[in-house]
Amino acid sequence: MAEKPKSMVLGIVGAAVFAGLGRMVLQKIKADKAARSQRVTTALDKETRERISRAIRTPGK
Repeated sequence: MAEKPKSMVLGIVGAAVFAGLGRMVLQKIKADKAARSQRVTTALDKETRERISRAIRTPGK
């Protein structure tokens, strides 16, 4: 009886997923490094912006 040829699809898909995840991790590391060196701040949420705005408008309180 002849052996069934093994499918390479699973191995190829696994390699593609692994490579994609590795690429995402490298991009995240590079972005974090760039943000630290340039002192980039993240976007503030609405509540934080309102608190800062109130603090600026009402000095002395």
